[in-house]
This record gives sequence, C-alpha cells and structure tokens, in this order.
Amino acid sequence: MAVVAQTAGRESSQRAAFDRPTLLAFFGVSALLFAASAAVTIAWCVSMSAMGGMPMPGGWTMSMAWMRMPGQTWPGVATSFLGMWVVMMAAMMLPSLIPMLTRYRQAIGGAGEARLGRLTALVGAAYFVVWTAFGTAAFLLGVALAAVEMQLPALARVVPTAVGVVVVIAGALQFTAWKARQLACCREAPGRGRGLPADAGTAWRHGLRLGLDCSQCCAGLTTILLVVGVMDIRAMAAVAVAITVERLAPASERAARAVGAVAVGAGLFLIARAAGLGG
Repeated sequence: MAVVAQTAGRESSQRAAFDRPTLLAFFGVSALLFAASAAVTIAWCVSMSAMGGMPMPGGWTMSMAWMRMPGQTWPGVATSFLGMWVVMMAAMMLPSLIPMLTRYRQAIGGAGEARLGRLTALVGAAYFVVWTAFGTAAFLLGVALAAVEMQLPALARVVPTAVGVVVVIAGALQFTAWKARQLACCREAPGRGRGLPADAGTAWRHGLRLGLDCSQCCAGLTTILLVVGVMDIRAMAAVAVAITVERLAPASERAARAVGAVAVGAGLFLIARAAGLGG
C-alpha cells in the first residue's frame, strides 16, 4: 500500500507539473523574468556604451566595466558588476534553463502546486548562485588584467591578437569529447528515471549541480563574451543564441560543432584584422 501511495503521489505531482494552468503560470513567470532581465541588460549596455572606454595601445578600447570611476569604491564597483552580471545571465540562460526546470518539476514527487513553485524557484536561485561565483572570478581576473595592461603598453598592444587566439581556442573546445559530455549532463533528466524528493535541500543541491554543469558547459562561450566585450549587446545576443541552440537542438553535438566552426572562423578573422590583414 505504501508503494501504491507513493506512486499515486508522484503521478499526482507530475499531473500538477504538467497541468495546463500550472504550466501557463510557470511559463508566464519565466517569460516575464526573461523580458525584464533582457530589458535591464540592454539598458545597461546602452548606458555603458555611452560612457565610452579608455583607448589603449594596439588600437582597441578598454571597457569601463573593469575600472573604478571617480567617487566609486572597489566594493561598490564589484557589487554593481555582479548585479548586472546576474541580470545578464538571467537573460542569456533562461531560454535553456526553462526546459531543465520543467524536467525537475516532472521528477519531484508528492508536491502540491504551491510547493512545486517554491521548489522550482529554489532550484533557479541555486543555479544563479553558481553563476554569481563565476562572475566574481571573472570580475577579479578582468580588473587584474586591466591594471596590468594599463601599466605595460607592450602587453596592451598584443591584446587584439590574444583575443582572437582565445576565441579560436574556445571554438576548438566545442569539438571535444569533454564538451559532448558537458552537454549530455545539461540535457540529462534529473534522477535518471527516478523521482526526486520534494524538499528544499534536494532542490538547492539540484540547482547547484545544474549551475555547475551549465557553467562548465558554457565556459568556452562565456569566455568569448568576456574577451570580445561583456557589454557588447551583439556579442551577448550571439552567445545566448549559441548556448540555447546547442542545448535545445535535437542533434546537440552537431549544433555545438557548428557553433565551434563559427567561433573558430571569427577568431581567425580577429587575428587577421589585428595583423592588419582584415578590413
């Protein structure tokens, strides 16, 4: 009888997870979050672009995201950057995160509609905690590199070429078995065919695991965004589309390799342009 009751509870939860009004509410909230985060991200990019940047030896411009403005403290700069980083990640990652959250909702058992919503939100919060940690590391590295580049003009001159090399390497990573394994982890249903407990601890751990898998899978593409221009809306949109396509396409490995081919081509173009061979 206990087994029957457990099975019935899981089936009831799965019905709740895929009940039409519940699904509409879930997708509606997700769409609102995406629209809001995208709008704030675009406004931030426009604002940062209006501020310009610092011209550097080698013919490139350093982003103001890595600099402290007059009157600012470094903790304030870091807080501002991380706030915008999280909003930007929400805009970029929500299209590929929503299917993962949907699979989670299907996997948990014995949760009512309200609890289902709270646990899903907790998974999402844990997921973005991981991305916040990634953003913290990116900020510290970016600030350190910016300081070195401003002190060493010879190093600054090779940055355009170095950016192209990094993009080529990140593109080549898309062809590796490691990338294929990371994609498989991101697309894997939680529990591997088993139900998941409907409790906060499991939800938090599941969100952390999703975030770790996702950040590793996106490491190459996120690196491209950071070196090409973290406040470049075109680069951001291109990386977001690439991440979404390789996650959701039926043939994910082929999609990842196609993204890699485009990235390698773009990197070679950047290297050629830095060498004075491109337009």
